[in-house]
Amino acid sequence: MPGNERVSRLLKIIIQKPGNDACADCGAPDPSWGSCSLGVFICVQCSGIHRNIPDIGMKVKSLSLSRWEDQEVKFMAENGNELMKQKYEAFVPVYYYKPTHKDCQVLREQWIRAKYERKEFTGVGKKQTYEEGTRDGMLMKRGRDNGQFLNRRFVLSEREGTLKYFTKYDAKEPKAVIKVDSINAAFQPEKIGNPNGLQITYLKDYNTRNIFLYHDNGKEIVDWFNSIRAIQLHYLKVAFPGANDAELMPKLTRNFLKEGYMEKTGPRHTEGFKKRWFTLDHRRLMYYKDPLDAFAKGEAFLGHQDHGYRASPGLPAGTHCNGAWQHGITIVTPERSFLFTCETEAEQQDWLKHFNDVISIQMSPQEYSSKRLQPLIKGLYLLTSMCVYKRTDVPSGGLQ
Repeated sequence: MPGNERVSRLLKIIIQKPGNDACADCGAPDPSWGSCSLGVFICVQCSGIHRNIPDIGMKVKSLSLSRWEDQEVKFMAENGNELMKQKYEAFVPVYYYKPTHKDCQVLREQWIRAKYERKEFTGVGKKQTYEEGTRDGMLMKRGRDNGQFLNRRFVLSEREGTLKYFTKYDAKEPKAVIKVDSINAAFQPEKIGNPNGLQITYLKDYNTRNIFLYHDNGKEIVDWFNSIRAIQLHYLKVAFPGANDAELMPKLTRNFLKEGYMEKTGPRHTEGFKKRWFTLDHRRLMYYKDPLDAFAKGEAFLGHQDHGYRASPGLPAGTHCNGAWQHGITIVTPERSFLFTCETEAEQQDWLKHFNDVISIQMSPQEYSSKRLQPLIKGLYLLTSMCVYKRTDVPSGGLQ
């Protein structure tokens, strides 16, 4: 027992060194495990991943429950998170997504395997598979109408700046051609119902389109994800030649700020409240009838508070709330007010925090222009479509 207490005290001293107070792999605070083979301190979730990697998994120990040998403690003291990051993360590409403790299992596992098992980032100038400029393979894609996942061929091309998919491997014409600079990719295992589920979002005819994918192999789907980011960074450097990496990184793929169910009513506030799935993507709050819908049923733009945007708890006096959810939220915009209800007070407060965080951020010139031009662009597109197809249901007085 005295020996164990001495080792415990030594480990507590070592973990106070800079960098050792957060997980070496995902950044989670207060790591409670250590890898005696690597000399890093890690969280309990990452320790489970380490144990499944043959070369490094045999010497993963709990800081409080395992028995440590003096030589192991000495090894941890001589190494530590900062020193090992200099070795195993020496040449991580700018575009490579480094997951946090909030990210899903497949991202964290492939990051850990890339670092320690495949040693991808230890050598200068090492050619990464994500930088080949093209990627061609089969992914399971959810059908827009029938909801079935079917094998589809996807082709990613840096030269063309596109991601294409084909309904058959030998099909001559793609089903869709997606511009890489319009893509957002986010892992959505719970929503898709697969641990390797990936959501691709892009613009189609000025509307947001979602497609849902997965691959049985975790490395394969994460390789696709980072290959998309690599090509996006290439195009951003061409478009913004004076920008540095820190300025370009936020323009690559991003996670949604928040998703979940709320109830909403219509613009007249007299319609019944209906349950909908909401996605907050920075300034755009989109809602869907089903989480896996291809297109949003509608969206609201959240500008800056100085321009008349605000979010507050509760509903306007006299609002008839017919639903089971009673925790209201009112979002006021220059055009109209949006009324929502949440199932619990905790959900209400969490949504409000995210809304107010967005509303408090100053709008960029690009966001301001996008907001101002979006209705005009959609109107012109609709008018052009009507003219091309010679629709007969346009009023004689034109669009109202």
